[in-house]
Amino acid sequence: MRFAEVDFGDIQPVDGYGPGFFRIGGKIYEGAILLTEAGVKPWGGYDDRAALLDLAGEVDVLLIGTGADIAHIPADLRQQIENTGIGAESMTSPAACRSWNVLAAEGRRVALAALAV
Repeated sequence: MRFAEVDFGDIQPVDGYGPGFFRIGGKIYEGAILLTEAGVKPWGGYDDRAALLDLAGEVDVLLIGTGADIAHIPADLRQQIENTGIGAESMTSPAACRSWNVLAAEGRRVALAALAV
């Protein structure tokens, strides 16, 4: 079997994660993060709704990493996100990171908001 290296272009892949951090494009970020085509920045968690709602028109899908365990995001937050036209998909943060890498490499309009494991 032959493997091909993925070309992310200008998009930064999630290289790894661990207790309290993410490694994105070779750089360590502690705590929760918001990753878009424009780059990575700290995210204040579910209470930082404005950061997610401001993505309207920029992304079609928001991957929400809920940490080490799968959890539902607050129903009113999901409704607010979906009212902007963004699809919200919650999953564990490791799964969200892997999904980001695949969708970003495909050139999809996607963002990742993830709580650290």
